[in-house]
Amino acid sequence: MNRNQFLTLLVLVALLGGGGLMLYKRNQQDWRTPAAGVGQKWLANLPVNDVAEISIKQTAGELTLRKKDDAWAVKDRQDYAANFNNIREFLAKLAEQKVAQLEPVGPSQFGRMELLAPGKGEGSGTAVELRDKSGKALRSLMLGKKYSKKSEGASPSPFGGGDFPIGRFVMDQASAGSVALVNETFSNIEAKPADWLDKEFFHVEKVKEIALTATVATNSWKLTRDSEAATEWKLADAKADEKLDSGKASGVSSPLASPSFDDVFAADAKPEQTGLDQPTVVVATTFDGFEYTLKIGGKTNAENYGLTVAVNATLAKERTPGKDEKPEDKAKLDKEFADKRKALEEKLAQEKRFEKWTYQVSKFTFDALLKNRADLLAEKKEEPKPDDAKPADAKKEQ
Repeated sequence: MNRNQFLTLLVLVALLGGGGLMLYKRNQQDWRTPAAGVGQKWLANLPVNDVAEISIKQTAGELTLRKKDDAWAVKDRQDYAANFNNIREFLAKLAEQKVAQLEPVGPSQFGRMELLAPGKGEGSGTAVELRDKSGKALRSLMLGKKYSKKSEGASPSPFGGGDFPIGRFVMDQASAGSVALVNETFSNIEAKPADWLDKEFFHVEKVKEIALTATVATNSWKLTRDSEAATEWKLADAKADEKLDSGKASGVSSPLASPSFDDVFAADAKPEQTGLDQPTVVVATTFDGFEYTLKIGGKTNAENYGLTVAVNATLAKERTPGKDEKPEDKAKLDKEFADKRKALEEKLAQEKRFEKWTYQVSKFTFDALLKNRADLLAEKKEEPKPDDAKPADAKKEQ
């Protein structure tokens, strides 16, 4: 081999080696450096307004949210009204998410990022499908492992060592398996129907009378008030030896003012499952003419009751003029009466919708109301014995 051939060979080796090094570095850069699409919206052109159904599926369960009569409902809870704010917030976050990082990984790595289909083991994620009103899939998504960051300078904690989630690995099935990291954890996206229910409930205002009919007749009672301004209750049909303890009775109406519920029973739930085979019945009437009939079951477990509610109202059709009412005041007072009646009619229509379902309520919700008759009475003072009533000197003479 002459000198020229040797030099040519060295140049070729150098070029080949340099090309290989450049290719290696470029591959490394493709893995570590944000690829095309970073900073752009993850779900470009997501037709949010066309979404009419949302399916959320996890290994532990699944649920379907859907529009029914132009309102969102939880299909898995007999189409009970869904919390629209939660749905709107979820769809808005999906539409606004931008890609923070792209991960060119293959299916073999999906388990590590918890992007496997629900039921496929420890690496399973949360499957979300958005559909239009015809049931056609608009997007099929996977929400995977949350991305956490260690808090700088955080002292050791017995609850987890200072890590906190700042994002989540996600995948759009339409993107050929491309995994993205977004700056949203979607922590509240769970396949738990109870979490998506609209928890707005009935409100009993201006209570005039409360009657409780217990499964044991001697535990029943009725309390009344003379006016809206009255602060003390009266025990109806009180016996000669019964005196109402105003302190014990003061809070009986409080649970009715703003009650809450945890979940809705299935349509085929049997009375013995809800505790409504032998219910306690509470009837509350108001100074506005409303009547609420609550059937409260025995505890379905250690912490919950079954509950149904029926609402009716007898509203005054005409206003009774005041004794000394002036003609110039009539128009104003008539308008106030008409406005109040309209508001009460709307309230009645709003609260009648709660009659269709059986609710699961926490034990503490009605504890202040579910009292036995004896629990409302003042303690009886023991009468002194005849001997105890005599003066000490009289006892000595005996």
